[in-house]
Amino acid sequence: MLLNKRHFSLSVSLFSSCAQRQLLNSSAGTSHLCFKSQMEEQRASGLTDRVVQFHNVGSRDGCEAPHKWSTSGGGKKIDVRNQIFCNRSLNMKNIIAVGFDMDYTLAQYKSETFESLAYEGTVRKLVYDLGYPRELLEWTFDWNYMVRGLVLDKKKGNILKMDRHKYVKVAYHGFKELSKEEKVDVYGTSLVRDSFDEPDYALIDTLFSLAEAYLFAQLVDFKDNNPDKILKDVDYGRMYKDVRSAVDMCHRDGTLKQMVAKEPNKYINEDATIVPLIKMIRDSGRSTFLVTNSLWDYTNIVMNFLCGGRTVHGPDTCNFDWLQYFDVVITGSAKPGFFHEESRVNLFEVELKSGMLINTDNGTPMAQIGDPSPKIPLKSKDKACRVFQGGNVGHLHSLLSIQSSSQVLYVGDHIYGDILRSKKVLGWRTMLVVPELEKEVELLWELRDARKEQILMRNERDSVEDKIHRLSWSLKFEDINEKDKQEMLSAVKNLECKRDEVRLNLQEAQRDSHKKFHKVWGQLMKTGYQSSRFAHQVERFACLYTSQVSNLRLYSPEKYYKPSEDFMSHEFHLLPL
Repeated sequence: MLLNKRHFSLSVSLFSSCAQRQLLNSSAGTSHLCFKSQMEEQRASGLTDRVVQFHNVGSRDGCEAPHKWSTSGGGKKIDVRNQIFCNRSLNMKNIIAVGFDMDYTLAQYKSETFESLAYEGTVRKLVYDLGYPRELLEWTFDWNYMVRGLVLDKKKGNILKMDRHKYVKVAYHGFKELSKEEKVDVYGTSLVRDSFDEPDYALIDTLFSLAEAYLFAQLVDFKDNNPDKILKDVDYGRMYKDVRSAVDMCHRDGTLKQMVAKEPNKYINEDATIVPLIKMIRDSGRSTFLVTNSLWDYTNIVMNFLCGGRTVHGPDTCNFDWLQYFDVVITGSAKPGFFHEESRVNLFEVELKSGMLINTDNGTPMAQIGDPSPKIPLKSKDKACRVFQGGNVGHLHSLLSIQSSSQVLYVGDHIYGDILRSKKVLGWRTMLVVPELEKEVELLWELRDARKEQILMRNERDSVEDKIHRLSWSLKFEDINEKDKQEMLSAVKNLECKRDEVRLNLQEAQRDSHKKFHKVWGQLMKTGYQSSRFAHQVERFACLYTSQVSNLRLYSPEKYYKPSEDFMSHEFHLLPL
């Protein structure tokens, strides 16, 4: 059995943190995979074959408090949906500081409400500020349609999903799917491979981008079907630029922030595990910090809601108690530029009550003009967390007394904004939060038998094709009498019918599996038989990845995370596992 997989570990690790694998032989002598996971052990202990009972540790709905790793409930097998998966060895004993992003990391937004709010605000800006037709105001947003890992072709108005080699596997022009021939004609005939990067392409690598990607697809369809209603000089690229401008205007004028501040529980998932998680990290002797692109006013509202259920309006109003869980907070960080130590951005201290900025000398309080002494004392162990705006990673290292970048673990949700730069430029250790992973691994388990059948069908198809090739070669080059020739021609015809039948069954099974993950884009981490471009990025830049930040609380803060072994194609079906 040949699996065209350069790094098997990423997909296999989704089934088990220990990546236990067994190679079984079918009665026909064909090898296929069987994954041993916690769910199999649950079934063996008395659960039915049809119903899998999930322990649901650390769920966001707050119905069941998560077990700490050290309690009587700890040490048990962790639900695969809540496991932390490892790409590169990481010994937590070497980590002295753990940092977090806020949006879509500590704060998990509700896509059906938050992204809809962003979409509606963007549409209004397009109409009232940028002169787009009023018909746009009647449009609605399907928050389930787009997924992360897609690429927008700004010039051609196409939305693409690629494998790890940057081959286009799924493509839509607006909402119209491109045929295989159209994909090859547009993206597979050039002499030089396209990089599919900026400035001609836009990467949908954060959950914040889903609404703008959906709106872009709507505008492409609208332009194609109503050419007279869009100015002639407004092409697909200009429409994307206008969408981005409208999104930025929504953020600048505070439209989104005001709505979230008014009803945070409508837009943000409550998670009672955030405070215990950070307490556990601090109790283990490590520093904690927060680095977010959000400004202080919004950060304070969100963190009040997450850490104490406090809101701007309500019986328990916002205060600064949540700062006790952090050593340093940096807002308005302008990531990914923040991760360049040579960045010349000034570091300002934030006056908590007013939000005013106070100039500092690399974090050290400065005397203001006319005042001979600094107003803010230097931080000591018994002082509260200090809050800053701007600066760069050098400032952060100095504030936390960090000597080596490898001593830092940073947890974020954005491949390019949080993970790539911090890993590639600094050498920070990284953990990527992928909320979609919960559904992905659950479906992988449910479809395990179907996936095995697909492997068997692939093997059968390849075997039949090999027989056809051998017979065809003999017919073409060997001296065969007429009777044998007719028998061989008949055999070839039968084999071709068999091959076509198996091929059609395999294609149908693949389409069915594809739609179960997502009706349009399929599995997040795969495209056909290959890892998706998104999965490739996760594997390259994230030391660890998991479905939610609170999963860290299910593991010891001293844990040594170790990856499963990488397998190349020539090793995979030769080595007994």
